[in-house]
Parts: sequence; structure tokens; C-alpha cells
Amino acid sequence: MNLVDLGPIAQLRAGRLARRLPQLYVGLVAYGVSLALMYRGDLGLAPWDVLHSGLIRHLPITIGQAVVLMSFVVLVLWIPLRETPGLGTISNALVVGFAADATLSLLDEPDAIVLRVALMVGGILLCGLASALYIGAQLGRGPRDGLMTGLARRTGRSIRLVRTGLEVAVVIVGVLLGGTIGLGTVLYALAIGPLTQLWLPAFTVDLGDVSAWSRSAPTRPVPPSPRPT
Repeated sequence: MNLVDLGPIAQLRAGRLARRLPQLYVGLVAYGVSLALMYRGDLGLAPWDVLHSGLIRHLPITIGQAVVLMSFVVLVLWIPLRETPGLGTISNALVVGFAADATLSLLDEPDAIVLRVALMVGGILLCGLASALYIGAQLGRGPRDGLMTGLARRTGRSIRLVRTGLEVAVVIVGVLLGGTIGLGTVLYALAIGPLTQLWLPAFTVDLGDVSAWSRSAPTRPVPPSPRPT
């Protein structure tokens, strides 16, 4: 598995787009579907989605629109961090939210607790797979991932510490806004990293010798993030 950190032009020049582009968009759509599954399960959402579900209690928008809105708010925070968005970044900001809303329009919330548990577990499993697909396409990190890596670089703190701090903060804000927190939130936090790591080697596209076509700054290894947002 060889993940590299590339600029937006180098990401496209790396080639293998016939595989990487479909994989990117399948991953992003699947991520939106996974969000919808957990939302309909109503047993707790992923940390950032706790915030999104809190926002829709105060704004006349859907959960998917809240995802899109917060994605672009986070992208504004990239400016002082000097993060550069790529195709995957912009696609992430739009596709996940749209896919979530489309799925929710087709899926009702079940009454039976066993079905709600199945939706929660299925959502977490699908999110791990979707994350591996999206990250493995190597077409740019998502808005929230970029905020995490940018803060880690600027502060000198570890990725793990920065990610934990961000997700604790968004959960707190989300809960204060009335967002959905529960068993699913805890299970997601415990499982999403190992699940993504499990599937990532199978879906990471080998870009070969990046020095052969990248004339930008030297690439550096990227620690896999469990959140493609």
C-alpha cells in the first residue's frame, strides 16, 4: 500500500484515471448511503454527522444539505492552513450530501429495533468500505480530512491527537444543537479506523514511481484517514 500526498494537478497526471475516477465516485456515493443508513437507524451518528443532524434542527435544510454546507465552511478554514483542494476534495463536498439525501428519500425509518440495529451496523461497515475506496483512489483528501492534516502540520501535533480533538469538539457542538448521538456514535469511533485499514490495501491504486511525472514538491507518505470527508 503506497499512499502519497499530491497536488491537484499531479493527482490527475498520475494516470490510471479509468480506474481511479469511478472508484472515487463509487466510494463517495457509498459514503452518502452509509450516512443515510445510520440516520434511519437512529441509534447514533458518526461524529461530524452528529453536528450535521444538530444543524438541521435550526436551519431549514436536509441532512445532506448540511453535509454540503459544512464541507464548504471547512474549506474556508483551509485557506490559512494553505491546504490545496483537489478533484476528490470538491467532489467529496458535493457528492456525499447529495447521495445521502437521495438514499433518505427512498428509505423509511423502521419500527423494529432489530432492523434499526441492522441499519446502524450496515452503515458503519459500508462507511469503512467507502472510505477505503475514496482514499485509495488518491485524488485528494476530503474537506474534514484536509482540516485535520493541515492543523496537524501547522501545530506539530499528531494526526491522532488532532483528529480526536476535532471529533470531540464537533460532537459537543452537535449535541448542544440537538444532534443524534448514541450507541452508533461509539461503535463508529471504535470500528471505522480498523475497517478502513482492513480494506484499504485492496483498493489503493498503485501510482508507480511518482517522481517520474510529478514536477511539484516531493511527495510524502499520507497516514490513511478513516473519514473521507
